[in-house]
Amino acid sequence: MPREHHPDGYLQHARQPIGKRNPTERTADSDEIWKPDWSPQALQDQGERCVDCGVPTCMSGCPIGNRIPEWNDLVHRSDWKEALEQLHATNNFPEFTGYTCPAPCEDACVLAVNDDAVAIKSIERAIVDKGWEEGWIQPEPPAVRTGHRVAVVGSGPAGLAAAQQLNRAGHRVTVYERDQAPGGLMTYGIPDFKFARRRVDQRVAQLREEGISFVTGTEVGTDVRADALQEAYDATCLALGAQRHRELPVPGTELAGVLPAMDYLTEENRRQAGQSLRRGVSAAGKNVVVLGGGDTGADCVGTAHRQGARQVVQIAINNKPSKDRAPDNPWPEAAQVYEKTYAQKEGGEEQFAINTQALVDLDGDGHVDELRAEQVDWTYEKGRRADKTVLDPDLRIPADLVLVAIGFTGPDTHPFADCGVARADDGTVATDECLRTGAEGVFAAGDSRRGASLVVWAIGEGRDAARQIDRYLTGRSDLPASLQTSNPPLG
Repeated sequence: MPREHHPDGYLQHARQPIGKRNPTERTADSDEIWKPDWSPQALQDQGERCVDCGVPTCMSGCPIGNRIPEWNDLVHRSDWKEALEQLHATNNFPEFTGYTCPAPCEDACVLAVNDDAVAIKSIERAIVDKGWEEGWIQPEPPAVRTGHRVAVVGSGPAGLAAAQQLNRAGHRVTVYERDQAPGGLMTYGIPDFKFARRRVDQRVAQLREEGISFVTGTEVGTDVRADALQEAYDATCLALGAQRHRELPVPGTELAGVLPAMDYLTEENRRQAGQSLRRGVSAAGKNVVVLGGGDTGADCVGTAHRQGARQVVQIAINNKPSKDRAPDNPWPEAAQVYEKTYAQKEGGEEQFAINTQALVDLDGDGHVDELRAEQVDWTYEKGRRADKTVLDPDLRIPADLVLVAIGFTGPDTHPFADCGVARADDGTVATDECLRTGAEGVFAAGDSRRGASLVVWAIGEGRDAARQIDRYLTGRSDLPASLQTSNPPLG
């Protein structure tokens, strides 16, 4: 029987998101860190914490406009199947976001003004988990084919979302992926213990059954000429990602034992999948230093723990954030506050305001042995580091393995450059407001177009690119646009 919704549910129930396994237990294996035995009753209570506010600011905090109040209420009323329908209406892969998104929607929740936000991310994850468990998620092939053929280059969340939307519009879609398996960084860049690969595999299986073709182990521009691809298809969507890592501008980066964070994470994911390794790098028994305080850095810390590192030190260049919002970071913006990551809760050390000066080989064997830095206190202007006070000019940290997780600068390949696809000044693929590049019939979406960002943005970009390609091919589109699109629905 449906439950009555009480708008003061947030007074009756404290915030209780789906929890994580004990750190000591979870670092001993590569299973997901999340508790598998969440309670439907508890999630129904969490749904009642949604206050039925007149202006759902949570939706404005979500780049794809998820219908958050609707599915919160549906879960509260035990209508899980309809909640799944509402979730899929705006998000092709809610498990991608439910497990990995930092949840800007929760920062924008009305309750977050002076209380704990609704556990939106947990409810989203619970809905899609239940959908798979109950067999509600099934292939949805189109009833009619248009005769148009579209190539999607890249199979991360943007590419997969674009492919599914275009296929459902009736176009024949082929996805090209340079790696051995589809999924992009969802498969190779996020550790299995944070987001199990099987979750990507089950979506890819669904897309195959809907009629989408996948060509893996094939790099466009090397194995297949870009101009040949352009000739063979009526339209192309570039969803290349943004994997070109930002360089660390200090001496010693050429030393053995210094490598980009994504190379390290990808290597471990290959190991977990039983695939051939390119480097064979492991943190076992080593002093590990992770440069970068973001999610990628945290994933490196967690991976190093599981590989048996002797010591793990994570370094952030900026001052430690406050636990409270700064005056220039008001609600409903994403909160720039300090919160210990899941990886730091598992152990290791984290240091802030460390300005790296050099990576040093002490014994002349060509391998890094030490990181040298200065401890500083930064002053900021308009959110950027402006000046510093040096507190310790000679900080030295033992380092057998240095993982550089300081961000990305755009796609690391540009196979369509000779076809008229230009780079923007920041290194991303240049497009107009309709996501069109300078080459006829070639569109771009996701991190390769907007720069490294969140999975939820990538899904929204893929959906928007599909809509624009559908309009390009047929003159109109019934595919929905994302909330943040600059191209509102026109029929």
